[in-house]
Amino acid sequence: MARVFDVVEYPSEMVDEIVHRFPETGVADLRLGSQVIVRESQAAVFFRDGRALDVLGPGRHTISTANVPILTDLLGKLFGDRTPFTAEIYFVSMREFADRKWGTPQPIIVRNTGVGLGIALLQGFGTYSFQVSDPQQFVTQIVGQLGGFKTSDIENRLRTMLLSRLQDVLGETTAEKNVLDLIGLTDELGAAVRAKSQDDFLAIGLLLKSFYIGNLKPSDKSAKELREMGMLDMQTYTQLQAADAMRDAAQNPSGGAGLTAGIGAGMGVGNVLAGSLAGMTQQPQQSQTQPTASTPAVMPDVMTPAEAAQFLKVSEEDVIAAINAGEIKARKIGSAFRLSREALQDYLNG
Repeated sequence: MARVFDVVEYPSEMVDEIVHRFPETGVADLRLGSQVIVRESQAAVFFRDGRALDVLGPGRHTISTANVPILTDLLGKLFGDRTPFTAEIYFVSMREFADRKWGTPQPIIVRNTGVGLGIALLQGFGTYSFQVSDPQQFVTQIVGQLGGFKTSDIENRLRTMLLSRLQDVLGETTAEKNVLDLIGLTDELGAAVRAKSQDDFLAIGLLLKSFYIGNLKPSDKSAKELREMGMLDMQTYTQLQAADAMRDAAQNPSGGAGLTAGIGAGMGVGNVLAGSLAGMTQQPQQSQTQPTASTPAVMPDVMTPAEAAQFLKVSEEDVIAAINAGEIKARKIGSAFRLSREALQDYLNG
């Protein structure tokens, strides 16, 4: 004969557990007069025949038609008040689940009005907290028939909801402010994300208690990422890479963040991009005017081996051979060499 439970409880702190089903599998044999003990920071959702009948708060509850009136219709008087019946009870943690982590797995592209290309890639991270606001809604919509449900089972969904709203907020804010302004508005941005996300949480029986932005900054690899997204031409990308290499060699031999960190956010990069874009717009006009013998050639600050070969009146292979022999100083970026004007002049001067 199946065991009849006279007392049902779940004495657990439920630190990372949101819902625990009793029993974890199958159904429990209860009867009118059985006791359900619900602890502080818990709620219990009472189910019979797949139907949620009531939500029990903290305290000791006696299963009866008085406490759960709908049992009168389901059980009737035919079987008697002490006849066992099957049911399930879902214990739900009502505590606040604090210090949950969020972060941007991929940078968020935003407008950066008046600076550089007018766009930037942002990365951020921080914390949020939530708690169950409607135990019955959360169990019926999210948990279903699972024997238990932990914070790890829903965190990816919550982070996706939050990042979607963060992207909305950043898009609205950067319509009027640039990236430099955003970094000083983390409190305001966090409050806006919390307000926008609240309906999403309430729709599944949760309450978003807090949302904090711990850090918001331009991506450290913006130039490469923008290039991969098709939003940065090769000429500008190469110039930025070369600028990094030359600056690091001259000013910071021990290493450090490149000039392209936070592309579009830094004024220095903005100048590089502006100059590059200006050159791109002038290029069609220049191509219509053929250089004459009297037109002096202007040596650029940074050159490829092919460009250096034109000034030296030799082949590109000769320049690369001189670089490999150490006769011409150059920096290698990926699989390509870049030379400075000073390095080429030093070579010519012997």
